Amino acid sequence: MELNGKLIWITGASSGIGEATARCLAAEGARVALSGRRRERLDAIAEAIAGEGGSAEVLPLDIRDRDAVAGVGEALEERGGVAALINNAGVMPLSPLISGRVDEWERMIDVNLRGALYAIHAVLPGMARREQGHVVNISSVAARVVFPSAAVYAATKAGLTAVSEGLRREGIRHNIRVTDIQPGAVDTELPEGIAHDKVREAVRSNLYAEGSPILRPADIAAAIRYALTQPEHVDVNEILVRPTIQDQ
Repeated sequence: MELNGKLIWITGASSGIGEATARCLAAEGARVALSGRRRERLDAIAEAIAGEGGSAEVLPLDIRDRDAVAGVGEALEERGGVAALINNAGVMPLSPLISGRVDEWERMIDVNLRGALYAIHAVLPGMARREQGHVVNISSVAARVVFPSAAVYAATKAGLTAVSEGLRREGIRHNIRVTDIQPGAVDTELPEGIAHDKVREAVRSNLYAEGSPILRPADIAAAIRYALTQPEHVDVNEILVRPTIQDQ
């Protein structure tokens, strides 16, 4: 895909991988549509992109709100349709199953899996009509390796990987490409959403210590850019990206 002038919708765009991807793709000339819950953060990112000569618009939403997601999809169709969807919105409130944090399990399912499906549903008919499109789902190494305290999180990411493969097979007839990106440890805000004190401190000390040579959001943005910019006959189905130091 030639990115210049293409409309690319990024969910979870207010920080981390989403923000880095927005900046990366806007620098290539893409028109990026930024969605997330934190309007002020999105506005600041869009302003920074505009200041660098890029094009960005803010479409805030909670990915769990099916009607809101559909509304953004309709708005983007009116702007010419989404060339690529970056399904990045996600949460990671890890905890042992025995702790019984059912509300957190439901939130992960709602955001990581159901919300991603809502976004796919919002763009897929338009992509099919145009016989062109690309869906990039941000899964996780947890889709392959289930860590202690990550059972539900891993289930949502494995589910998203399954959705990616099913969508890829269905999308062939409509010339729709699908990429499932599975990051390892990335320096983002996700650990701050862990309410279980022992697990949060373990994650911080093991992977997110200051100066730790783990992945940066820009590393994943580069993988997304690689997948998007391949020739039309090339569909990069899956990318697993781990820090050199990560052993699982």
